Amino acid sequence: MALKNTQGASKRRLVQLFTLISSLFLLVPLGASTVNLFSSATKVNQPEVVESEAEMLQKLQAQETGYESILSREPMNQTALEGLVNTRLAMDNSQGAIAPLETLVNLYPDRADYQSALDELKQETGDR
Repeated sequence: MALKNTQGASKRRLVQLFTLISSLFLLVPLGASTVNLFSSATKVNQPEVVESEAEMLQKLQAQETGYESILSREPMNQTALEGLVNTRLAMDNSQGAIAPLETLVNLYPDRADYQSALDELKQETGDR
């Protein structure tokens, strides 16, 4: 009888060991693929190509030229004037942003945001 108990316990131990090993064989690849899934999902949200400063400046200059072209045909185009102001500010050209902003203030005197932006720019550049 003692021999039967030993064989039964040994058999149970073997089944437990087999179950553990089988579980590991299933869980390890599953865990690795889950980690892979999450790491690739976070890479999708991150831009892979970072524009160089020169490329960024080139795009801003193209935008500036485009807005100036529109304004040569339509000097009171609010969207083009705002775009020109924002583009020149992005290019760190505060002095160049003053003229189109003054035009916006003259065209839309009720827009306090234009006036306050103009005042702030003039103060920043020392232009009064």
